[in-house]
Amino acid sequence: MKNWQRTLIQSGTSIRDAIAVVDSGSAQICLVVDKQNRLLGTLTDGDIRRAILRSISFERPVSEILNADPYTTSVDDDKRDMLRIMRSNDIHQLPVVDQNNSVVDLVLLADLLDAPETFDNWIVLMAGGFGKRLRPLTEDTPKPMLKVGNKPLLEIIIENFISQGFRNFYISVNYKASIIKSYFKDGDRWGISVRYLHEEQEMGTAGALSLIEQLPDLPLLIMNGDLLTNINFSHLIKFHQEQSSIATMCVREYDMRVPFGVVDIENDRITRIDEKPLHSFLVNAGIYLIDPSVIDLIPKNQKLDMTSVFEKVLSSGGKTTAFPIHEYWLDVGRQEEYDIANEDIAHIFK
Repeated sequence: MKNWQRTLIQSGTSIRDAIAVVDSGSAQICLVVDKQNRLLGTLTDGDIRRAILRSISFERPVSEILNADPYTTSVDDDKRDMLRIMRSNDIHQLPVVDQNNSVVDLVLLADLLDAPETFDNWIVLMAGGFGKRLRPLTEDTPKPMLKVGNKPLLEIIIENFISQGFRNFYISVNYKASIIKSYFKDGDRWGISVRYLHEEQEMGTAGALSLIEQLPDLPLLIMNGDLLTNINFSHLIKFHQEQSSIATMCVREYDMRVPFGVVDIENDRITRIDEKPLHSFLVNAGIYLIDPSVIDLIPKNQKLDMTSVFEKVLSSGGKTTAFPIHEYWLDVGRQEEYDIANEDIAHIFK
């Protein structure tokens, strides 16, 4: 791999700085080394997300969360050996080390296969909302078709999925549906397949799924049509599979500061005063991966939100999981976020 040295970090590097390294390159990995370049461990996207779920501060060193026993390959191994190791262990990156365990290269599965990874999963983009919070901009234009930079928001979302190997799309439409349908048509202009789920009434963030006539074999990736994010969706699919999950919800950290001093009291006595404390929560990020069987839990032609779908899965005994995201994420719901999106678009989707 070219520029593999950019993935090298020290064990004392903060998790926050390591995330920047992981997100900035195609390798999606950090190789943690000592001063002699000897491999101490690796840090992948999955390690970072598990740290988020454990509420580990991003200011902590990567030594606390790295994989200290990663798979490696020798400088003497050929490509067939490397490919066998990667396929048998379901990994996409493989450090190459010499006899002293010093890193000399990094091999990526995509490079060995000499072809980009593709996915047959259907993407469902929920684009039927009325965009009331963005009026008057949405009086004549549905929110997903508002331009961010020089393209409609929905086109940016779809092209991001295309760049990651996805080709099959459903778009749920309602408000000013003809504008969306006349723009994307059947998707042929982008070399993809686009089908439409036409809502005759407001159906929430999940109700339109009941309009899918032929259920696919693979999990469906569902996303609100007003989100800008640079998540690597293959990581979401892999996580869902590894967890044997029925339904996976992407979650993100949300901080809320109490604007007052919080007083702890025992038997009328003040024991502690916490001045304007900051509380962190994991909240729904509007991106989901569900097995096709989940659609059977959604009533036909009724309004239903995805949170209710997850409750149905839970009550039926199905396994649900949370996939924490640390990447760029923006809900373009109000004028303030729309302005931010237009400022960010140039450097988020280069």
